[in-house]
Amino acid sequence: MAHPDHLAEAAFVPSRRSAVPPFRALRVLAEAAQRRARGERIFDLSVGQPGTPAPAPVLAAAERALRELTLGYTPPLGIPELRERIAEHYRGAYGLVIDPAQVIVTTGSSGAFLLTFLTAFEAGDAVVVPAPGYPAYRNMLAALGCRVIDLPCGADTGFQPTVEMLEGISPRPAGLVLASPANPTGTMLAPEALQAIVQWCERSGVTLVSDEIYHGLTYSQPGVCARQFGAESFVVNSFSKYWAMTGWRLGWMIVPPGAIDAVDTLAGNFALCPPAISQYAALAAFSAEPELQANVEVYRRNRSILLEGLPQLGITDLAPADGAFYVYADVGHLTSDTVELSARLLAEAGIALTPGVDFDPFEGHRFIRMSFAGTRGDIEGALSALESWIAREA
Repeated sequence: MAHPDHLAEAAFVPSRRSAVPPFRALRVLAEAAQRRARGERIFDLSVGQPGTPAPAPVLAAAERALRELTLGYTPPLGIPELRERIAEHYRGAYGLVIDPAQVIVTTGSSGAFLLTFLTAFEAGDAVVVPAPGYPAYRNMLAALGCRVIDLPCGADTGFQPTVEMLEGISPRPAGLVLASPANPTGTMLAPEALQAIVQWCERSGVTLVSDEIYHGLTYSQPGVCARQFGAESFVVNSFSKYWAMTGWRLGWMIVPPGAIDAVDTLAGNFALCPPAISQYAALAAFSAEPELQANVEVYRRNRSILLEGLPQLGITDLAPADGAFYVYADVGHLTSDTVELSARLLAEAGIALTPGVDFDPFEGHRFIRMSFAGTRGDIEGALSALESWIAREA
């Protein structure tokens, strides 16, 4: 049946706020999966998610919840027992006394960032985002109508901002998003550096959003929580990384007391509640320490393989990878376009990795990110395939 002319000519036009760049890592993951389905051997170093299932106690708790509970809506801010258990975790891990009322359980850390940005910032507010950095920060802020100030951070400062750099921003921004350990570099702020930034933010009236989702995944020193130096920061964490529960979509945030009611209202309207089964399962996550530490040792070994193997291939400029499970490498001697390089490596060598332009609009064209969260076979296979590819290109 023919459509009326006025309907045939009509075309949906997406909003301007939806016109944000894609997260290329997910596109690389999708193409790698398609190639693997066709029978190609793929060495996947593209996406930052653990290669292991959720810990055994979590799986057992989920099974019990399926059998015994209705699993209907929970309170918008999360079940009380999980909020209390997370607060207890902060006492044990950081020596912090956190009121469970300030602990908000969310649908992944992504839900926490959305609620934080909506609660803390008005449309038009300027928010500083270090570059390189996780692309969803800037893309989510832009979609919400905030003005993103990309702050270039190079190897000389460990790819992290400093108070001196922040002092140079005029007028004062409304907010700063910070990650330690960071994605994609894995670099960490020393405790005194984090303390200086937290205190500068509080003196300057700048709202700090501290992304701490890679805490637990560190290789020389433990992560430091921004709340150890001030009570007004928004702290975001997740069960996805250290606790290996990526697909369970469960995170949390610690908010200032004055933000609780606003977050409660927004959470109820946006998501009703976080996934119920994930919340009940996560109650058991904190009892899985031996299994989780064994995972960290696997990452540590994979990290060593990459940090030792890449320089042998002439890739020597590497971020130190203090935490998380990434190596961020300067490959400017191989290309000035890492989007093209990553596409070629996937098609010609079966290596899936993420181009740096996902993370850095300034220098990302010369960087790649490689995740070492997978298997040793993937890491060693990728190095071998990369060695052969570089030899062919020479």
